[in-house]
Amino acid sequence: MNAPVLTPEEVARRRKAVLRTAWVIGGIAFAIFVAFIGRAVLGA
Repeated sequence: MNAPVLTPEEVARRRKAVLRTAWVIGGIAFAIFVAFIGRAVLGA
């Protein structure tokens, strides 16, 4: 089974989509982290 040959434009588009997904997931993780820290500080 051969891997599909991707054009440079397709590679760039996929890379951009992966980076956007990583930033979104990172932002969600950071928001959860801040929420836990905020709860600990405000709950003290």
